[in-house]
Amino acid sequence: MKYLITGGCGFIGSNLAAEVLKRGDELVVFDNLFRLGSSINLKWLQKQRKFKYYPYDIRNLNDIETVIKVEQPDVVFHLAGQVAMTTSIINPRLDFEVNAMGTFNLLDSIRKYAPNAMILYSSTNKVYGDFKELTFKEGESRYICKEYSEGFNEVTPLNFHSPYGCSKGAADQYLLDFNRIYGIKTVVFRHSSMYGGNQHATIDQGWVGWFILKALEIKNNSGNTKFTISGNGKQVRDVLHASDVVSLYFKAVENIENAKGNVFNIGGGIENSLSLLELFKLLESILVIKMNFDKLSFRESDQLVFIANNEKAKKILGWKAITTPENGIRDSIKWAESLIK
Repeated sequence: MKYLITGGCGFIGSNLAAEVLKRGDELVVFDNLFRLGSSINLKWLQKQRKFKYYPYDIRNLNDIETVIKVEQPDVVFHLAGQVAMTTSIINPRLDFEVNAMGTFNLLDSIRKYAPNAMILYSSTNKVYGDFKELTFKEGESRYICKEYSEGFNEVTPLNFHSPYGCSKGAADQYLLDFNRIYGIKTVVFRHSSMYGGNQHATIDQGWVGWFILKALEIKNNSGNTKFTISGNGKQVRDVLHASDVVSLYFKAVENIENAKGNVFNIGGGIENSLSLLELFKLLESILVIKMNFDKLSFRESDQLVFIANNEKAKKILGWKAITTPENGIRDSIKWAESLIK
């Protein structure tokens, strides 16, 4: 099998690429190294085994058409994207060009030059909007959504809110339609929060990784002892470790005939959900520190709760998350410490 990974030097892309190499399959990586840490991940991958690398841009139609025509991939993991909500608000054109136009460039290239390839896409829970119409109960450490106590499933109404939600939502819908109209084997994953090794988190994206860095700064006395959060810290996400994300994508490849044309809400599920405050408590316990912070206003379009209902993925793909938050956080701390050293 030949795998093409767009954004293959990013967080999830590099973890998927490493698994392809581990399996002994042929790997093609497409990445312009725009994201922080991408060049580090590329060097990490290059130490493992040989593969083809294209330093190309998904926004350039000629770039992606050339790669598809030359490489003729069997599987495409489409991870290239603009991933920060805040960036989309500051620069909506960039966000559109990367997420919506870039995805269309890929899809149309596949349609013309490799129509038998399967495409698995990393979408987002942000296509559902900010849930202002729902009812939330505020508890001691977290919010609870009354209408979706078992998590949000795939029939939750779409509500593209923010430039990021619009660009990812447009790409999401194009993948589903290219299956309906052209028969392309497409799969859409609407992800909740992911974390783990190779995630070079920033204040704008990768909240679990970012607060792990803040916690290590406190432990090592290498930064300010106080940091900021947006909101009151009771916002909830179901967190999913990178190892479980990797198993998901390969489960979908193995079950492509049942998976194609489908969208899946993907996260750790209720049992692997955390609020910011609960993450801080876990980090304090593991690292024996005290995390002090100041509160800022809530971020625009922030969801008080998103927990994915994984039942569809469990039924069709035979997949479920197995890494607990404590084990996953400990693993992520070790990776972050290796960078500091």
